[in-house]
Order: sequence, then structure tokens, then C-alpha cells
Amino acid sequence: MRAGLYARVSTHDQQTLPLQLAAMRDYVKRRGWCAALEVKDVGSGASLRQKREDLLAAARRRELDVVVVWRLDRWGRSLVDLVTTLQELAALKVGFVSLSEALDMTTPSGRALAGMLAVFAEFERDILRDRVRAGIAQARKEGRPHGRPPTVAKHAPEISRLFRKGLSKREIAKRLNISRASVRRLLRPAVRGATLSGPTRRVVE
Repeated sequence: MRAGLYARVSTHDQQTLPLQLAAMRDYVKRRGWCAALEVKDVGSGASLRQKREDLLAAARRRELDVVVVWRLDRWGRSLVDLVTTLQELAALKVGFVSLSEALDMTTPSGRALAGMLAVFAEFERDILRDRVRAGIAQARKEGRPHGRPPTVAKHAPEISRLFRKGLSKREIAKRLNISRASVRRLLRPAVRGATLSGPTRRVVE
């Protein structure tokens, strides 16, 4: 079997990288597999794992039969992310092995454990949704704003009025305490309409 080895360390702690690779190489050798690809990711926290995406791309191209990692938290950014990627690998008929947890999705027991992880991931999603709903309900009860913060679009009528009075975009931005870029963006349709339907005016930035 063609194995893809994935090792990951944080930016400030790279000492375990040789340890991870050595353990995975030894495991692959004992299983009689071929280490077709080795990927090393260096990053912090739950940041995007670009090298992992490269390995997944190789799996999608049918270049791998199994993915081997040292520990589950090296692979998944969260439980939901872990389960999502495991489900994709399963759909591609690519196995998955995590050495520290003795998780081997090339076996029936390993696939059963992966199914349990999926249940916990759905539970985590439900908890998050409940927290969001509870937060919105509490905000409404207390009369606090909720949802996305209001955008500068609410100033559009006032911007148009001031612009027609002859104020420059700089003056409008200063008066409304917003950026000139926002003023320019909101005025663009109005300026375009004026150009098409009537005489143009010199625009002062």
C-alpha cells in the first residue's frame, strides 16, 4: 500500500518532528507498506494546514492508499474538521492510521471508532448552535443589538445628500467619521447615474 505520512509541529516547538517521522516510517515498514509521500507542516494553533491540503490532494488523485499520522491533534484542527477529513478519505477509499490513539481505519474496529467520532462531532455542532441561539435570545431580551454589526451602508442617504450640496468626499468622510473609500464606494452608483443622465460635475476628492 502507498502511504502518505503527515507530521506537524508548532512554530515554537519543532523538536518532535524527527520523532514523529521516525515512528511513522517504522510503522509503515512493519506493515510492509511503501512511504510514497512525506509531508511536514509547521504552524501554530488552528491555522490552515496547507501541507495537509497537499496530502489530501494527492489522495484525491488516487496516489495514496492510506494516510498515517503520529497523533490525531496533529491532523485535525477541531473534532468537526477531523471527522470531515476522515469522511472524505473514507469516501476516496483511502485508509487512515493514527499511531498514538491506535486508530486504524483500514480495519473494521477502526472504522467503527471513526463512526463514534462522527457522533461526537455532531454533538459538538449541536452545542455550538444552541449557544448561538441562547446568545441571540439573551441579547433580544436585554435589548442589545445582535448579529452582524451595521455597515456604512446606513449612511448612504446622508452621503448622497451631502454630495449634492457640494461637499467633497474627504469632507463627507470626516463629517460622518467613516473612510473615504467607503464614501467613494457608496457614491459610485450615484456618480455613474449622474454621468449618464445629466451634466457631469467635477468631483473633488
